[in-house]
Amino acid sequence: MSDGKNGLTYADAGVDIDAGNALVERIKPAAKKTARPGVMSGLGGFGALFDLKAAGYDDPILVAATDGVGTKLRIAIDTDHVSTVGIDLVAMCVNDLVCQGAEPLFFLDYFATGKLKLDNATAVIEGIAKGCELSGCALIGGETAEMPGMYEDGDFDLAGFAVGAMERGSDLPAGVQAGDVLLGLASNGVHSNGYSLVRKTVEVAGFRWSDIAPFSDETLGDELLKPTRLYVKPVLKAIRAGGVHALAHITGGGLTENLPRVLPEGYGADINLNAWTLSPVFAWLTETAGLSQHELLKTFNAGIGMVAVVAADQAEALSALLEAEGETVYRLGEITVGGGVTYEGELK
Repeated sequence: MSDGKNGLTYADAGVDIDAGNALVERIKPAAKKTARPGVMSGLGGFGALFDLKAAGYDDPILVAATDGVGTKLRIAIDTDHVSTVGIDLVAMCVNDLVCQGAEPLFFLDYFATGKLKLDNATAVIEGIAKGCELSGCALIGGETAEMPGMYEDGDFDLAGFAVGAMERGSDLPAGVQAGDVLLGLASNGVHSNGYSLVRKTVEVAGFRWSDIAPFSDETLGDELLKPTRLYVKPVLKAIRAGGVHALAHITGGGLTENLPRVLPEGYGADINLNAWTLSPVFAWLTETAGLSQHELLKTFNAGIGMVAVVAADQAEALSALLEAEGETVYRLGEITVGGGVTYEGELK
């Protein structure tokens, strides 16, 4: 065997183990802020431990979800504004968990890049920690993969994994019936879906991310990087108040495809499109891309990030509760007999 005096090292191949270790040390304070009852270990082990009994559960059912951020990352990378995409990553997972009736407990992330840049990676993972903190779940582990040759310089990708729990028998959807009311919770904007179409629209229209957005005083890049809204804490309060029969996170597929996922066979939804006004970003996208109403409702959230299906006699109280928690709530319509989503009126 060679004595190694002139041999190659892992660093020569493009992988800096010391940088990875430094990243772990940098993010420990941010991860510590996400600690909650049930966490049994810190970052750095081969696995992370969590005690369900210490978290307050007697007969728990676990729920798991995974997701990414999609091509919204391209805008973050191109603008060097990466501090909020970690919130998107968490939101895309935990907003799904709560639709099952589960409380998010802990989160793990996967960060992959060609060359680890400590400042950027720290900003991304601190964003992930912030998303966890805002949704009440602990960041208890993850993986940073430096893979030269797999990504262009400066590029990275993210994946997230969330685990939640509920007491046995409390899962959603449950009890959905004709006459239930649809409460729509406003989105922060585009959230994290449809960005291939967004990017194509910006390209065709001849805009740059640094240009002031035609619909606001912020740059187009900043407007389109607004993070996905975290609905977890307000929605959990609504569930515990009673009367919530189902929840739909409005992501790719829009209202048209996501709402039917939580409805029993033989039931549909009737939505009044005049119940809310398109936010400026969607009005601009619709006009600039020449989007049909059908395309808008099937590709984007169109201003509604979450829909709660609630008992008619509790709709007013639940709407007031959600508004008191900071949500903007619209009464969209109701559950009907018959499949699919039908629309009345016109988005404006």
